[in-house]
Amino acid sequence: MNFLCRFAMQTEKIMKVTNNDSPITRHLREWYQQNKREMPWRGTTDPYLIWVSEVILQQTRVAQGWDYYVRFTRRFPDVESLAAAEEEEVLKMWQGLGYYTRARNMHAAAKMIMKQFNGKFPTNHSDILSLKGVGDYTAAAISSIAFNKPYAAVDGNVLRVIARLFAIEDPIDSTKGRKTITRIAQTLLPDEDPGSFNQALMDFGSTVCTPSLPNCSECPLSHTCLALAKNRVAHHPVTRKKNKVRKRYFSYFHVVHNGSTYISRRVKQDIWKNLYEFPLVETTGPVGIEGLVKNDDFATLFGTLPSLNIELADKFEHVLSHQVIFAHFYKVVIPREATFETGGKFHRIDHAQLDNYPISRLISKYLESSSDSCG
Repeated sequence: MNFLCRFAMQTEKIMKVTNNDSPITRHLREWYQQNKREMPWRGTTDPYLIWVSEVILQQTRVAQGWDYYVRFTRRFPDVESLAAAEEEEVLKMWQGLGYYTRARNMHAAAKMIMKQFNGKFPTNHSDILSLKGVGDYTAAAISSIAFNKPYAAVDGNVLRVIARLFAIEDPIDSTKGRKTITRIAQTLLPDEDPGSFNQALMDFGSTVCTPSLPNCSECPLSHTCLALAKNRVAHHPVTRKKNKVRKRYFSYFHVVHNGSTYISRRVKQDIWKNLYEFPLVETTGPVGIEGLVKNDDFATLFGTLPSLNIELADKFEHVLSHQVIFAHFYKVVIPREATFETGGKFHRIDHAQLDNYPISRLISKYLESSSDSCG
């Protein structure tokens, strides 16, 4: 019997383990004791704090999320304080993290907890899962870490690690692939301290079994990794063809008029909902000033003005998960004696007040780069 056949039999045995005697489980727990990362939310069993940390770390690196977690929990130390806050303040505290739906969902879920669970964070897994914005992974992480319940928390790191260990050919972004990996993760989960094991798998994927250039030579699981045995680590995890990225073209107008500027709130079901921005014209393709002045939306904004000074102040390529925003920022200086009619669509504010409003990272980048943003 050749090596790969024996390895496959060993793999099948591991997948059928029910008594936590898997060498993968044992080696990972040993590795975690020596290598677990220190984080401000580590060691707590407060479900609220665990929830906040897990939501922040979705689509966010630990290094970036750390400071946000500290600031957010100082301002909102418990469910009650978060539920009582205005959404605008919650979004302002979240500013720069992106994926603002996470913050809006947390705010809504906090209100659910106050209303439906008498202000007590639910302890039952199904109740946790019922909270707005909480999916299988977050519910499992909270249940296992806060309440010591045996639910495998399967995030992107865990999907990658198990896909490599067991050389799974089903795409990890398919229903079948995710179910297979979740079943294996559940099998590996020990009865004792399942929360720590979930964190061990996630840390291991973040630091050793990384997406690119995994450290296989130092991997404590190299002797049980089927992808490594087949010399196909780079092949795993398998994913389906990625969705086409949408390109969008934004022209923002930073209006300067007697020490004031103008902003509006995005209210449509689109990126950056409920965040504030400068007057915007979106076009189907790239366009310069010459093309903008012929645009109907531009005419609606500035057509009543006898004269204005407009110049390109900056431009950015802003990459989101499934979109790329090609943004041009124009500085528009309106003569002091002129009247800028907005039809009630924009708020006129002092430049100094911009810091009081939640804005997208794109607008923030422009303000940071502008040497005369208070002009």
